[in-house]
Amino acid sequence: MANLEQFRKNWLRPFFFYGNNWVSLIGGALTTASALILIGFWVVDFFGHGGSNNPYLGIIFDLILPGLFILGLVLIPIGILWRRSRLKAAGNVPSIFPEIDFRDPVFRHGIDFVVIATFINFVIVGTATYRGVAYMDTPNFCGQACHVMAPEWAAYPVSSHAGVACTECHIAAGIRGFVHAKVNGTKQLLMVMANDYPRPIMADNKLPPAQTTCLNCHNANAYIGDKLLVETSYGDDEKNSVTKSIVLLHVGGRNQFGQLSGIHGAHLGHIEYISADSNNQTIPWVRKIDANGSITEFLSSDAKGPAKGQWHTMDCIDCHNRAAHSFDTPEEALNKDMAEGIPNSSLPFVHKQGLALLKTSYASQIDAATKITAGLEGFYRSQYPAVWNGQRAQIDQAAKTLVAIYGRNVFPFMKVTWGTHPNNIGHNAYPGCFRCHDGSHNAKSGKSITNDCSVCHNLVAVDETNPKQLAALGIQ
Repeated sequence: MANLEQFRKNWLRPFFFYGNNWVSLIGGALTTASALILIGFWVVDFFGHGGSNNPYLGIIFDLILPGLFILGLVLIPIGILWRRSRLKAAGNVPSIFPEIDFRDPVFRHGIDFVVIATFINFVIVGTATYRGVAYMDTPNFCGQACHVMAPEWAAYPVSSHAGVACTECHIAAGIRGFVHAKVNGTKQLLMVMANDYPRPIMADNKLPPAQTTCLNCHNANAYIGDKLLVETSYGDDEKNSVTKSIVLLHVGGRNQFGQLSGIHGAHLGHIEYISADSNNQTIPWVRKIDANGSITEFLSSDAKGPAKGQWHTMDCIDCHNRAAHSFDTPEEALNKDMAEGIPNSSLPFVHKQGLALLKTSYASQIDAATKITAGLEGFYRSQYPAVWNGQRAQIDQAAKTLVAIYGRNVFPFMKVTWGTHPNNIGHNAYPGCFRCHDGSHNAKSGKSITNDCSVCHNLVAVDETNPKQLAALGIQ
């Protein structure tokens, strides 16, 4: 009992006496408010209800709020020492410190201040935290708040997943995915702050498996059947000759009778592979496990010795790897825009000159905008003065379109250029299907992974000026 009285006399009374200053009181309120918010978050996180899955939550709840908590703790002794030194200098240090008594108006005023300040801080910090988390759950934050995401942000709004939040695809469901996202997001922020991030930023197998993301919306077993694909191409001659190719894609799937067919059907089974690079562009070994349990292993004839690399179980993302951030080749981009009317194909050699300007190396997007515009204008001014004088508006539109194409596909400051991010759908611009279906992946039995084109598609027309099939369908 005597020890308790000594503690109250020698420690508690001086602590509350000296602590009755605005610096210490603000520190106490700040510490209490941040502690309450942290405890509330931990409770929500523990029970798994209502928490956000934003990857940058770790910044707030693992860095900022603990920092505010510690700051408040530091302010308390600073205020105590400050008041003690002032009273000591003025000779006003009491010989006996006042009792801790709620009837004392001075002591009660200090407590009231702490309570009110804590409530205000709780409201401010809590509201700011909620708004911050809500904002960080939006694509705008992921794409625009972080300048290193400029390439991904440019591709996202024009993708088929433009209405899907980034967190839906990049963060796996559950506590494990949430914790991984927090740690990874905080790490990425620190890398950006230290200007020590990779250029370009590659996926490098960082995406969660498709069953935890893609399959929340898509049905892998859905039967798609066949799809008709029409591609328009322009030549490099003066008239920008137009040709069309028609491909009938056998997407397939699992039909109502449970039968598998087409591209999807061939890959719905259990397939494993080893990739020799982080982008999964070189695949020396494949293993397929059939429904009856039989196993077939295929080894590329290019492999020297046993396959080494990263082991994967194949899922949707192995082919649909650029579902929301797809970048065009210059030919694809220019052909698509010319098919829409700009650049106008009536401009002589606009396809050839456009490609040449797009494929030139530039120091920056600003540099590209200036030189692409000047290059196209200079060509028509010098080579086709009549066109320059008579179709100036169309030349200006063509230049703006070329600049836009470059601006959404090439980012010199991030070392993203044509072909940096391969798209594994198809096999024209990138290896894609031919990573495995190249005819050189063979099993010991002599069986090979098929490279029969007709399994996946039929070429109905190839680079024809007026395909009769389109006329028959009423498309042309």
